[in-house]
Amino acid sequence: MTAIKHALQRDIFTPNDERLLSIVNVCKAGKKKKNCFLCATVTTERPVQVKMVKVKKSDKGDFYKRQIAWALRDLAVVDAKDAIKENPEFDLHFEKIYKWVASSTAEKNAFISCIWKLNQRYLRKKIDFVNVSSQLLEESVPSGENQSVTGGDEEVVDVYQELNAREEQDIEIMMEGCECAISNAEAFAERLSRELQVLDGANIQSIMASEKQVNILMKLLDEALKEVDQIELKLSSYEEMLQSVKEQMDQISESNHLIHLSNTNNVKLLSEIEFLVNHMDLAKGHIKALQEGDLSSSRGIEACTNAADALLQCMNVALRPGHDMLQAVKQQQQRFSDLREQFARRLASHLNNVFVQQGHDQSSTLAQHSVELALPNHHPFHRDLLRYAKLMEWLKNTDYGKYEGLTKNYMDYLSRLYEREIKDFFEVAKIKMTGTTKESKKFATLPRKESAVKQETESLHGSSGKLTGSTSSLNKLSVQSSGNRRSQSSSLLDMGNMSASDLDVADRTKFDKIFEQVLSELEPLCLAEQDFISKFFKLQQHHSMPGTMTEAEDLDGGTLSRQHNAGVPPPVSSEKDMIRQMMIKIFRCIEPELNNLIALGDKIDSFNSLYMLVKMSHHVWTAQNVDPASFLSTTLGNVLVTVKRNFDKCISNQIRQMEEVKISKKSKVGILPFVAEFEEFAGLAESIFKNAERRGDLDKAYTKLIRGVFVNVEKVANESQKTPRDVVMMENFHHIFATLSRLKISCLEAEKKEAKQKYTDHLQSYVIYSLGQPLEKLNHFFEGVEARVAQGIREEEVSYQLAFNKQELRKVIKEYPGKEVKKGLDNLYKKVDKHLCEEENLLQVVWHSMQDEFIRQYKHFEGLIARCYPGSGVTMEFTIQDILDYCSSIAQSH
Repeated sequence: MTAIKHALQRDIFTPNDERLLSIVNVCKAGKKKKNCFLCATVTTERPVQVKMVKVKKSDKGDFYKRQIAWALRDLAVVDAKDAIKENPEFDLHFEKIYKWVASSTAEKNAFISCIWKLNQRYLRKKIDFVNVSSQLLEESVPSGENQSVTGGDEEVVDVYQELNAREEQDIEIMMEGCECAISNAEAFAERLSRELQVLDGANIQSIMASEKQVNILMKLLDEALKEVDQIELKLSSYEEMLQSVKEQMDQISESNHLIHLSNTNNVKLLSEIEFLVNHMDLAKGHIKALQEGDLSSSRGIEACTNAADALLQCMNVALRPGHDMLQAVKQQQQRFSDLREQFARRLASHLNNVFVQQGHDQSSTLAQHSVELALPNHHPFHRDLLRYAKLMEWLKNTDYGKYEGLTKNYMDYLSRLYEREIKDFFEVAKIKMTGTTKESKKFATLPRKESAVKQETESLHGSSGKLTGSTSSLNKLSVQSSGNRRSQSSSLLDMGNMSASDLDVADRTKFDKIFEQVLSELEPLCLAEQDFISKFFKLQQHHSMPGTMTEAEDLDGGTLSRQHNAGVPPPVSSEKDMIRQMMIKIFRCIEPELNNLIALGDKIDSFNSLYMLVKMSHHVWTAQNVDPASFLSTTLGNVLVTVKRNFDKCISNQIRQMEEVKISKKSKVGILPFVAEFEEFAGLAESIFKNAERRGDLDKAYTKLIRGVFVNVEKVANESQKTPRDVVMMENFHHIFATLSRLKISCLEAEKKEAKQKYTDHLQSYVIYSLGQPLEKLNHFFEGVEARVAQGIREEEVSYQLAFNKQELRKVIKEYPGKEVKKGLDNLYKKVDKHLCEEENLLQVVWHSMQDEFIRQYKHFEGLIARCYPGSGVTMEFTIQDILDYCSSIAQSH
């Protein structure tokens, strides 16, 4: 073991400036026996660091390597397992517990003893030694020594210790003085013994020589002791004299402490009293204002507001611990509560009276607005009430029950007032729309059907001349075909120089202005009331919260966002919801009145739904930009649903009327009524929807209408008996193409191209069909020639066919001299003239196409003659120039 220790010191610890003090050969408990060494080391430089190092023999050679090191200060417990019996196992408790088995109990004990000594010498934190024999825990070196580790005189921890350089030098000098030191060790030892005896004798003589001096020193010490005794006696007498003074000074000190404590308590008491007086004392002026203050004047309201704020501050003061147990504080708090209750009752009563008076004052002004399409202005009332806004906030914070009662009373009074105003306002709007009072003479000259409609409209009014608000008795004005419209409009010309369409435009324009004025009057009214409610009742108008809109209906499918289910208000979860609930209660009549007005407008003229859709959409868009969840935005959105449904119904009615159109069997068809109506609708819609927000709705309606027009034009053309199918298709699709080209509707570009294609196809078809009649035999002859060629007969051999020889060709050609051709063309022109209508003015276009087609057929016939009858000299009896002259002459003559 000694050899291993020297090898480890030389190879591992000396290069690291460390000294190896103890070593033990161990292996881990309970595992495969892999031996290693635990070494206790100290550094040779200060400050001294004590470590425990695990050294293991390398697998690749006979040298040792340092595997892991722990600082001894991290060692918490050394457990030797058994203090009585010999046991080579022991545990070291660092951050984790390491269990070891030593090669022998002696090595384990020596290593633990070394650790104990190092702990006693170097560590402030003592290690716990468990199950360790007390014999091992003895320090071999006196505690007073403090020897240097690096100086060479370190405490001997182990049996072996090397000599340092100085010790070696002293021994060499001593051995040099004795020649026999090496050859005769006994002689050298005897010499050293003799020299030691000589030194001891010298020391004894020196001690004996100093005895006289010792006696003198002892005498001096005795005298000093006597002096000390005398001083002690004097000090005792002085202490007895000062004892009474000390007692008096203690009494004075205790008295001073009591005085200081009393002063401190008085200062604290004064501070508490000043706090209560300053924070819980209400001025007499404030008390008087709360009890008797004038709530009708501005000065009185201001005084009451200041007094209420002061009372609230006194009531909300944060009392210190123990204050609430003082009788005076309890009395003052009770007084404040009585004042608050008394003033809250007085304020609530006064505001209720103000609400009632407002209803009476506004009712007296309704007569001024009964003939005007304008709503009364509530700004003066709002201005007067806003003086009480701070008092309402005070009431909300102090007595929420009375605040809620005032809120309910305000809604009750104002809802009845607004209901009267809004219903009268809508009565005036309905009168202006129907023109009952100013235009009754006009309806006296109407045809029977429109007079009946007027009578039904008048049934909406009571004896006073106002509308009753119900429009259920009106029959909807059906959209007539263009022919019926023209026949009915002729009876209206005696009303002035205006045409029927001008009258429609004027009526619709008037309706549009009235409807816009209605919305323009309602919008500021609702916004002003909502702003007033927020300021007066101190409710925050933060922006919309997601999720407040339910029952979302898409306008294209016929539904819009609904704010709440009918009759069941949504739960109030915030001040924003409270504002909305108050607005719903106050303006509960706006939505039904708007729906009634919309129904009336739709019954007067279904095209009014276009105006209403544009106006309503614009106002909804404006309101949603301000606040998407506000009462105005929600109400207008709900009404917009009805308008959109009426618009969709108008489109559906037009499509249904297209399908129900019947044409006369005795007269030519011409431009179909629903084609003309589509033109009228498109022109009107384009003028109304210019720059509108809901252009998409119109585009979808256009698509539905144009498909209905296309389908029903073809249906009517197939059913036509008087007019050829191609003429009906040609004229109507030409009219549709012209309309779409003029209006430039971007969403109908594909339909415009389709209409043009249909017009062109049916024009060509009609021309080819009609041209087959003037040269009928010639057509049949050449059709036979082409049939023979198609069967495989060569063109130059067709003339050898009996039915198609040169003689037959000349016979057929002689039947169509120039005079007959001109006569046939003239008859064709007359027939075409009978087929075509004057409205579309397509006669010259068709005639020019027929001329071109006739010339094309002529050239085709000449080509067949040249190929099938070469060298025969057979030619037509008229030329292309003759055809041009005939056509021009016929056109001019008609």
